[in-house]
Amino acid sequence: MGAAGSKLEKALGDQFPEGERYFGLENFGNTCYCNSVLQALYFCVPFREHLLEYYGNGKSIGDAEENLLTCLADLFTQISSQKKKTGVIAPKRFVQRLKKQNELFRSYMHQDAHEFLNFLLNELVDILEKEAQAVKSDPETSSPPEKIANGPKHAQANGVSKEPLVTWVHKNFQGILTNETRCLQCETVTARDETFFDLSLDIEQNSSITSCLKNFSSTETLNAEDKFFCDKCCSLQEAQKRMKIKKPPHILVIHLKRFKYIEQLGRYKKLSYRVVFPLELKLSNTVEDADIEYSLFAVVVHVGSGPNHGHYVSLVKSHNHWLFFDDENVEMIDESAVQTFFGSAQEYSSNTDHGYILFYESIGASNNKS
Repeated sequence: MGAAGSKLEKALGDQFPEGERYFGLENFGNTCYCNSVLQALYFCVPFREHLLEYYGNGKSIGDAEENLLTCLADLFTQISSQKKKTGVIAPKRFVQRLKKQNELFRSYMHQDAHEFLNFLLNELVDILEKEAQAVKSDPETSSPPEKIANGPKHAQANGVSKEPLVTWVHKNFQGILTNETRCLQCETVTARDETFFDLSLDIEQNSSITSCLKNFSSTETLNAEDKFFCDKCCSLQEAQKRMKIKKPPHILVIHLKRFKYIEQLGRYKKLSYRVVFPLELKLSNTVEDADIEYSLFAVVVHVGSGPNHGHYVSLVKSHNHWLFFDDENVEMIDESAVQTFFGSAQEYSSNTDHGYILFYESIGASNNKS
């Protein structure tokens, strides 16, 4: 890796960003699903900054009980404080902790990067919430819980009496969807809000993220045996239902549903469909109908023809340069290379490198509203 590292340094030359580190992650036997997501999260700058701040906030990791959050903070701190600009780090403690915590990730089988991302974000939230609770119930501690979790004092006004804690994980990744159902008899609209950390989108051949998002928010008619029970009519009625984004997240994570269960085969099949994901995305299916602009900064790519085997790599944008992370190896790539990961326009193609999880950051001043 020494040679590869110096090659990367040479490629960046005097454009090497001040204080930035580009480190490959060692693979501990099929842990590429974990490495690819960790690289995407490391280059999610607001998340990284919050995590490093958490680590540095007098939270000496030595006296804290080890958990996934302390292991992740430790790993990110280790990378960011390296003297060398490039190299390889072994995320051993983090991977050991992950396997200890969740038996799903214990085997050497091929794991799903999206399942791992979901598990990790929810686990971090649980840890932060427990810490805030512990601080609340300890009269000795003077710090208010909001400070510990870096969250605002007010939660979403969702008609819930107990205000949920808004952690910095929520502030980065959480959005709110609203599920609107309109009774076709009395025209009453029932809206139900739900939070999300990522959007899972159904995909079609030769489509784009924009068209997948349109389908996600398209109106569906509930009739026949799917009729909706309308509280106002007090009976089952035909209705129209649709999902809209009520509060777009600061970091929009899009999961493309590339693994589909095929009834006739009795197993999952990988869809290698070509789905174009733009470098700049306008999110238009929001409740306010205001276009929110996002910029792509990371892609987790699934390499391989099937769901139960293969490999994960990631593409990351850092200081306007695109980099390719494949476990220990890191190299610079041209921005135009990103489009080679859209997918295949034909059913059978030699290209099996397909974008699987996309990370977008919102652009503009209005995105930091808590």
